[in-house]
Formats: sequence, structure tokens, C-alpha cells
Amino acid sequence: MGRLLPLVPNFSLFFFCFFFSASSFNLSTISFDQGYNHLFGEGNLVRSSDGRSVRILLDRYTGAGFISANLYKHGFFSANIKLPAEYTAGVVVAFYTSNGDVFEKTHDELDFEFLGDVTGKPWRFQTNVYGNGSTSRGREERYRLWFDPTKAFHRYSILWTPKNIICFKGKTKFQCFKNPIQSMTFPFNQFYVDEVPIREVVRSAAMGGDYPSKPMALYATIWDASSWATSGGKYKVDYAYAPFVSEFSDFVLDGCPADPLQLSSSAAACADKDAELESNDYSVITPLRRAAMRKFRRKYMYYSYCYDTLRYPITMPECVIVSSEQSRFKDSGRLKFGGSHKKGSKRRSRAPPVTAASDGQASA
Repeated sequence: MGRLLPLVPNFSLFFFCFFFSASSFNLSTISFDQGYNHLFGEGNLVRSSDGRSVRILLDRYTGAGFISANLYKHGFFSANIKLPAEYTAGVVVAFYTSNGDVFEKTHDELDFEFLGDVTGKPWRFQTNVYGNGSTSRGREERYRLWFDPTKAFHRYSILWTPKNIICFKGKTKFQCFKNPIQSMTFPFNQFYVDEVPIREVVRSAAMGGDYPSKPMALYATIWDASSWATSGGKYKVDYAYAPFVSEFSDFVLDGCPADPLQLSSSAAACADKDAELESNDYSVITPLRRAAMRKFRRKYMYYSYCYDTLRYPITMPECVIVSSEQSRFKDSGRLKFGGSHKKGSKRRSRAPPVTAASDGQASA
């Protein structure tokens, strides 16, 4: 059954997938050295001659990664990314915000991770949210892609404001939003893929500290996740195909730098930047974008923690149970056979019109 909407002020978190042109959002890009530092993997991060792009590599010796030079109390974080081709089982490419290096036991995180596969099988990706060290309560959803992410760059972005966080991928945008209640200001998250939102999480009072709230840095990494990434660890990284190369370019890093140990002062200092972020087009979920989010979830989501009653017998407080979604999932939260996720004509057919009655925002 659906949850009752709370009477207290709430936050909302949205994950969206959108394909979009960078010019649509009037983005100003920076070079790698203007905003980032090499994190790990000696020799496995290669800058372009003009400094506008980098490649990170995974070989039999090490992976690689980079990190933003500052931590931010909210911001817009984005890059064009191209994933490794051919056999990539066990390989994970991640683009995420975190403060785990500062708050080891109470860290916050907003991420999407791209999961490789054997030759001939497509990449998949997942989004997740952690707040205050809530790693034992994973809030992941998994999706398929409708394009080949190894053939061309796609833009992935995260918008995190006092009202939302948004993540974008390729021409698609991943978005997480938090909606303001009355005149109060609250954090929200969004993830986009090509201007189509893919997920929304509303923060209720019951969610408490599980919602991310402390300053975070932006990370990008490639690493060996053979133990779990492909078919639960059945297929491992095969270094005969190494090096595995992921490319990043057209960086956007627009936020309010903040000292993670001075939380009270950072809120006031970042008020103007927060207002600027919230005024941008990518902070608004229009009716058209919401309809696109419903369509995306019907066609490409194949796991949701909200429908995993074996893992969470008591549904997480921010979950809104949408009957049309729930009917397609098993108690394990995984997609049943058939439906629009099945290969064949049904997947290629036009989705039926979305009406207000199927919005999934009912009060009970």
C-alpha cells in the first residue's frame, strides 16, 4: 500500500536520466586542473594535451580516480563520460559525491555506478543515496541503458541544492530533487540522463539523518569489482582485455566551497549560491519531465529497494509505492519476466499516454 503523505515539512530527492545538449543549460566548462586532483592510480590517469579531458585506466596493477579540489555545500557537478568497450565484466566506473574521507563512520554519498558485462551484453547502471553512514540501508535502484555508452560521450551530472540533487548522464540527465514546503528551505538531490528524470525520493521526518546533508567532494573512479558487479560476481575482470579506459571531458564544477568541519557557518555563506542553483532550468521538474520519468521507469528500471520486501519487510519511509510499478516486481525487488523490459516488440513500442491518475503521488 502507498504511504500517507506526512504533515510535516519534507525533503525530496530525485534521480533522473536525461539526454541533453550542454547548451540547453548554458553550462560553463573548466579544465581538469582548474577543479580536480589525481586521487590514486600512479600512471593510470592521462591528461589530454589541452587539459580539457582525462582518461582513467584499470589494469592488472591498479585502477585510477580523481577528486575535486574542494568540498561543497551543494552544487552542480557534471562531465561528459565514455565507458570502456568489449569485455568489461567486473569493471565499475563511478561518478559520485562523498565525504567519506572526512566522516569515515557518518559519511554522506550520492552516486551512480556503471557496471560492466561480458562481450555482447550491455552496460547497466545504478543510483544510490547514503546519509550519515547509513550504508547498511542501501537505497539503490538499477537500470538498463537505451544506447551504447562506449560509442560516444554522454553527460552525467549531479545537482545538489538545499532542495534537491540531480545527476545527469550523457545526453541524459540524472536528477534528485527536494521540493520546498511553504517558505522553508530543505536539501534535495537529482540525477538526470538526457533531460529525463529517473528517480524521485521524498525525504520525510522518519528518514532522519539518512538524508545527505554535509559538504561533499566529487569523485570519479574505475576499479575492479569482480566480487559483485557482474551477475553477483560470477564473471570476473579478465585482464587479457586490459587496459580498461574511461574518458571524461567538458567538466562542470559549480558549487559553494565549504569547510566540512564548520557546518554552521557554511549554511549562511552559501545562501547566494544556493539561490542561484535553484533558479536554473535544471532545478525544475516540469510536467513533461515527470512524464518522461514515468516512461523511463516503466521501460528501463529492473530493481528497486522500495519493492524489495525480502530485504526490507518494512518499507523505507521515503518510498512512494506506485501500484503500476509494484505489479511488475517480485518480492526481491527484481523485475518479473515480460512487460516492456523484455526484449522484443513491446520494448520498442510507444508507451501509453500518462495521466494524472497514474502519477503515483496518491495520499494513500
